[in-house]
Amino acid sequence: MANRLKGKVALITGAGMGQGRAAALLFAKEGARIVVGDINADAGNETVALIKQQTKSDAVFSKCDVSKELDCRRLVKAGLNGFGKLDILYNNAGVLWKSIDKSVIENTEENWDKVIGINLKGPNFICKHGIPALLKNGGGSIINIGSISALAGSTIPQDAYNCAKGALIILTKSIAIQFAKQGIRCNIIHPGMIDTPMQHVYMKNPQWTKAVEDDIPMGRFGKPEEIARVALFLASDESSYMTGAELIVDGGFCAK
Repeated sequence: MANRLKGKVALITGAGMGQGRAAALLFAKEGARIVVGDINADAGNETVALIKQQTKSDAVFSKCDVSKELDCRRLVKAGLNGFGKLDILYNNAGVLWKSIDKSVIENTEENWDKVIGINLKGPNFICKHGIPALLKNGGGSIINIGSISALAGSTIPQDAYNCAKGALIILTKSIAIQFAKQGIRCNIIHPGMIDTPMQHVYMKNPQWTKAVEDDIPMGRFGKPEEIARVALFLASDESSYMTGAELIVDGGFCAK
């Protein structure tokens, strides 16, 4: 099946690398025009170039720190200015800073705010400014990226991250209920351990990597493209009767 997103415009945050870039390229191959948001301008512009080189679709870039409302508003405006509408909001941008995100009794206010700002305020701001565009267009699909860390506690605490992703679940459900009758669907994907740049700093330790793989029933890390394909389903009309849903994509980790 091809052209599942033909004629649609997808805004993707954190699209400069990893899961975001994989989704941007896949969505473009399926016919969508892409609004690329990333805090790293070089990475974001590279994604735009790859889209233009590898697909028949088009893309625009706007530098965006999702923890800043003004940046999120500018990103939405860049999409509307570039393509005239928005059909898909993909809140992919996120951070996992094990070096600064500790137990509740250790976290500093500054570090807590940094992690919450990107992982929770970001999706909120994108939805705040993007939902009116979806409504004007007659509806659309919102995809949030959660985490299996939102579903269980961590042996090694990362409390700000876990709290942000947990809160994103209820934000997803709230948006889904509020806007269902207006043609907007909102769902959340919970990835497990995915081989992305965010994890590479930890994967340099072969003992850590083996321990993680041994704990996953499928015995390996996931690939960014495997999350992108699930997101494609949620972005497309194939998931037209799904809203407020949580999809766990973790190689069986949470099924244990």
